[in-house]
Amino acid sequence: MKRLMGLVAAVALVATGCSKSGTDAPDTAKAETPQETDTATADPPDEADTDEPEPVEADTASVAPSEADADEDPPPMDVSEAMAAPVPPSIKTEQVSYEADGVTMKGFLAWDGAKEGPRPGVLVVHEWWGHNEYARRRAIMLAELGYTALAVDMYGDGKTAGHPDDAKKFAGAVVANMDAAKQRFDAAKKLLMEREQTDAEKIAAVGYCFGGGIVLNMARMGEELAGVVSFHGSLGVKDPAEKGAVKAEVLVLNGGADPFSPPEMVKAFEDEMNAAGVRLEMISFPDAKHAFTNPDATAMGEKFGLPLAYDAKADAESWELMKGFLTRVFSK
Repeated sequence: MKRLMGLVAAVALVATGCSKSGTDAPDTAKAETPQETDTATADPPDEADTDEPEPVEADTASVAPSEADADEDPPPMDVSEAMAAPVPPSIKTEQVSYEADGVTMKGFLAWDGAKEGPRPGVLVVHEWWGHNEYARRRAIMLAELGYTALAVDMYGDGKTAGHPDDAKKFAGAVVANMDAAKQRFDAAKKLLMEREQTDAEKIAAVGYCFGGGIVLNMARMGEELAGVVSFHGSLGVKDPAEKGAVKAEVLVLNGGADPFSPPEMVKAFEDEMNAAGVRLEMISFPDAKHAFTNPDATAMGEKFGLPLAYDAKADAESWELMKGFLTRVFSK
């Protein structure tokens, strides 16, 4: 029990970037079952708006489909099966290397070779375990949707962690220096934008756990992105978003049973985004635990005594919500 509480505390520190050692904070975020917190202000005010627009209150509602809807709508795809399926022949992949912050980063590109012309690009930021097969498979799934996807490397040299202690160390080091983290993110973004398969005017980012916190922090730091999507990502922050600084629209898919994202942290995040004038949509999956989109989460949780668990329903529904979000932000 002491070990679990220590890991929960460490994860919370990664979320804020304020670990005692500066490098000992892990990936922080969990999953919740669809409880729609459509919490967003409108787009940042233009000159015609008053200096002090009225804040938009969070509109929190359950996203669980009604029985009538369930009868009419087909069930969501089984994402775990899609992840395990053979890669379609038309999907092309490439291992890529790029430099950032004096470190060689190792990424993974995926796109549909049967599709002609440039298409929107999506950056995929890995969990605290590092740039592993899970992140690469998500990039392939995005390529199947018609995007050019780059699974980025935030640790350098394609480093991965096989134990929570290593993951905590790697993630904490990145969060402790967000300026360097932004250099690494920007280097990956530049590589993606320069690819002939990418429409450089349409770039978004998605992240999982640690990666979810990274994409949210990139948005806070004013990154030019059409949108960011955080799956069970870190919500805490050391430096809150300033009003008008966030250019991206934000979708947060969070786990209601995630001890790394307690209700008070969720509320503080919503208040922060609202005060900053961010267009935010927040969906909570009430019964989902941390890492609910990763089919290996349950086994990893049992192995290391962590509150992790895969939730097929939340995984499928969150993926569908992401698809709709990306379609919308790229249509502008």
